[in-house]
Amino acid sequence: MAGQLRAYRRQIRSVQATKKITRAMELIAASRIIKAQANVRASTPYARALTRAVSAAASNSSLDHPLITEKPDVRRAAVLVCSSDRGLAGAYSSNALREGERLSTLLREEGKEVAPYLVGRKAAAFYRFRRRTTEAEWAGFTDSPSYENAKEIGDRLLADFGKDASEGRVDEIHIVYTHFVNMVTQEPRVVRLLPMEVVEGVEAPTEGDLQPLYEFEPSADAVLDALLPQYVNSRIYNCLLQAAASELAARQRAMKNATDNADELIKKLTRLANNARQADITQEISEIVGGADALASAGSRA
Repeated sequence: MAGQLRAYRRQIRSVQATKKITRAMELIAASRIIKAQANVRASTPYARALTRAVSAAASNSSLDHPLITEKPDVRRAAVLVCSSDRGLAGAYSSNALREGERLSTLLREEGKEVAPYLVGRKAAAFYRFRRRTTEAEWAGFTDSPSYENAKEIGDRLLADFGKDASEGRVDEIHIVYTHFVNMVTQEPRVVRLLPMEVVEGVEAPTEGDLQPLYEFEPSADAVLDALLPQYVNSRIYNCLLQAAASELAARQRAMKNATDNADELIKKLTRLANNARQADITQEISEIVGGADALASAGSRA
């Protein structure tokens, strides 16, 4: 019984140490999610406004720009998958990877070759374990991305989009990321980045909604050439910020669940330790009483 009691106490100390770690990670994620949400709120209006401006320039342009023109024969499609660098975030990375697999399967069924571009060590490990080749990988910034990171990714994608077919050109660019809805809900989403889908004038204006009037200098074509790289980088940056906020929210929720489970396990182990201790005490009392009875019996026979 004494050995069993020591084992229970050792397990309790181990769980308590784990609980301290999960509690600290929960608090860190909770403190960082506020800044991540603010970054998402700050970047989303700019990304939407820039998308509308690029769409307006494309609507008024007479040039068949390669970034907005649908290619008749799409051979290769780039898929940028945004995952996390670290684990302990529940099903965050696995949901994004599952959505990326679903998109890749759909593209292959359409006769397109998939070129993976990966963000985060979890996605890189997923593809490396399955011995799959990738076009490019980025890591080290998934929970706090900067615009420079987005620009680096956007420059690489635009460079591959502008190559010749013999040099490994990609004809489409898709982004798989996790959209931050709220602290409880984060949804994996797929966005086709290029060729750009013109959205200007698609939605009917609501009552009281002022529609912008654009004047392009020197021309809509020149403005389009200047805006499209900014559009690509801003959309990638917004997707990275959405993914970062989703990762932190998922990690906070996962660590809270782990802390709650640790509390329950400590209570269970404490009850078992108390039962073992009580059984040990009862056995000792029984041995003492038995010894006293034996001595009393020996004394009465003498």
